[in-house]
Amino acid sequence: MHPRIVLASSSRYRKDLLDRLRVPYITDTPDIDESPLPGESPAHTAERLSLSKARAVAPRHPGAIVIGSDQVADLDGTPIGKAGGHAAAVAQLVALRGRTVRFHSGIAVLDGRSGHVQAACVDTDVTFRELDHRTIETYVTIEQPYDCAGSAKIESLGICLVESVRGDDPTALIGLPLIRLTTMLAHIGVALPGMD
Repeated sequence: MHPRIVLASSSRYRKDLLDRLRVPYITDTPDIDESPLPGESPAHTAERLSLSKARAVAPRHPGAIVIGSDQVADLDGTPIGKAGGHAAAVAQLVALRGRTVRFHSGIAVLDGRSGHVQAACVDTDVTFRELDHRTIETYVTIEQPYDCAGSAKIESLGICLVESVRGDDPTALIGLPLIRLTTMLAHIGVALPGMD
């Protein structure tokens, strides 16, 4: 019998990814301050927030396995957040054209049965094409990527904006690194369907 699994997120992208593992789970939205700390690197922010999300939700689900995740886009050490609106999304993509951005995808698994915690950060480098303003405007109007770090939905039309993607886990860029997550779950004895 599977332990209860809780995804500490309201993200539809993370939910869609976790659905791939075919394990029963519920979601619970963490209520935390997602601001970076002064002097904190984008990679550390992603990992810290992943763990903070898991810890915020865990007390409401005693004995459950809680998964937290967060992503921070990083342009030469400067974090790039979610645009939140059209003009900001256009501005982000104008700034990113022809540049390589590192996406830090944090993942944390808190085992409520033992208190054991695992946390990691999985990086993906994305090089954007030299985009003209019309292409950017058209993409943002169609896709409305206001809830994505860097405003590029790589799993959808955003794939047209990029020249290359380099990383060890293709799901990390979408927001939940499943390769690392399955390793973490196996480490605490959570068997996936067909893998036990």
